[in-house]
Amino acid sequence: MTLLKPSQPGPLEAVPIAAVAAATPQADAQLGRRTLWGPAFAAPHGVGLAIFTLLPIIVSLVISLFNWPLLGTPAFLGLGNYERLFSDPIFGQVVWNTVLFVVLYVPLNLVVSLGLAAWLTPRVKGRHIFRVIFFIPAITPVVANVVVWRMLYQPGGLIDGVAQSTIGIPAPNFLGDEKWAMIAIVVMSVWQGFGYNMLVFSAALDAVPENLTEAAAIDGANAWTIFWRIKLKLISPSIFFATMMTLITSFQVFAQPFILTKGGPGSATSTIVLYIYNQGFQFHQLGLASAAAWVLFVIILGVTAVQFLGQKKWVHYDA
Repeated sequence: MTLLKPSQPGPLEAVPIAAVAAATPQADAQLGRRTLWGPAFAAPHGVGLAIFTLLPIIVSLVISLFNWPLLGTPAFLGLGNYERLFSDPIFGQVVWNTVLFVVLYVPLNLVVSLGLAAWLTPRVKGRHIFRVIFFIPAITPVVANVVVWRMLYQPGGLIDGVAQSTIGIPAPNFLGDEKWAMIAIVVMSVWQGFGYNMLVFSAALDAVPENLTEAAAIDGANAWTIFWRIKLKLISPSIFFATMMTLITSFQVFAQPFILTKGGPGSATSTIVLYIYNQGFQFHQLGLASAAAWVLFVIILGVTAVQFLGQKKWVHYDA
């Protein structure tokens, strides 16, 4: 933006606003104060980020290069901890368990949350009450939810009692059978986490322009076609966001297997984060635990990068 300044004796000249402001001492001082306020407000966050996030990341990377017992003298190993991880069959098992959990949990979470969001249309009476009810597990402490589900799963619990009273057959030993333990953890995790994505999808569906759906209905499209061809396309950014967040959090699953099964039976439900916890706080191998944490970081980073590269094919940011 410019001001027109008369010159002598010619026509008007264009003078930048910044030049006029800079020529005024008061404006210059005010501009300087505004320039300082921004860094001043950002400084506490920057200090906290450096101390509580960046510094621990750097320290964990350094520790991963050492044989670092909780008590004792660290010894430099270089990449020895990483070599030990990749040659450890137990670590391979926990990586497989984590991937299996992600493969089962993420699609179920998205399908359940999207289905409930599609059902909670404005025509449903009491939709706001249903939203609150469905969201309650997401804000309830994970530990409390896991303890309740452990009582439901155990032999003689509610599920076992209902099964015996209705069909006369006892329920499987969900937490003690290798075939059922991971499924039990996935079901509990879906119940715990679908409420957040349900709210995201519900808000996205409410934002879909009604004129588009009405025009499609006039042209003869049925409800399924409208949802699949129009609504799903328009809410694809929200689906992408929910998918990314759910993937990242599912790779970090810890409380469910830790409280429900302790990683058992055997190592059937032990995950990467549970392995990190055991190595660091049970066996006091901080170097090995840090190396496992960095392997998990690389896995999550790779999955996130693939999702961002693939979003161009299915995420639509315009109507």
